[in-house]
Amino acid sequence: MFDAKKLLDQFLGSQVPGAGGSVRDRAGQVTQLAKDNPLATGAIAAVLLGTKSGRQLTGNAAVLGGLAAIAGLGYQAYKNYQSGNAPVTDPTAQKQPELLPPPTDSGFAAEPEKISHDFALILVRAMIAASRADGHIDEVERRHIMDKLSVSGLSADASAFLEGELANPVDIDAIVNAAKTEEERVEVYTASRLTIEPESRAERGYLDLLAGRLGLPDALVDHIEATVSSAKVPA
Repeated sequence: MFDAKKLLDQFLGSQVPGAGGSVRDRAGQVTQLAKDNPLATGAIAAVLLGTKSGRQLTGNAAVLGGLAAIAGLGYQAYKNYQSGNAPVTDPTAQKQPELLPPPTDSGFAAEPEKISHDFALILVRAMIAASRADGHIDEVERRHIMDKLSVSGLSADASAFLEGELANPVDIDAIVNAAKTEEERVEVYTASRLTIEPESRAERGYLDLLAGRLGLPDALVDHIEATVSSAKVPA
């Protein structure tokens, strides 16, 4: 079986294991990995999700990558929501705090060893489902994606999983039902929102549907939207 947590890191552009070392050190490692193997570092996201959003993660959200970025952004949004703060919709109006891994007792687990393979897989599936919200992945595009992934260094099991996800209908019921806690539901929505910029009616409709099915209050969704937006810049 392939490593769903590693695949999630590849989706968000980080393959640096653990959280040791300074942010600058990890940033240097990510940069070097990208130079050494650009197809296997972050390019899975570029190939699969495309660049139609024209935006990418910035700051240490990009450095953390994978589970830590999703958990960190989700926790930050959840904390601001619980504090009763208004979402900062203009990222230039206020300097955003450095994104840090959430506390261990927060319900938002950033350490790979504390996340089950099954939930990491759900986050990957949520990202794929979001990327398909506007229906842009047709059969021709799917074959193009698989051709690109065949030289990206993915294992055969991981490639087979992605091919199945692209070929089969989106199962939003499975994604929603797999999120057992409010924190996990926040992470599923955060991962989905990280994947796309809701520029089309279909994409906005999908995110609204997902938020409703996850039972997330509108105010919490507004905080997630603002937090994710602040962590993304034009590519």
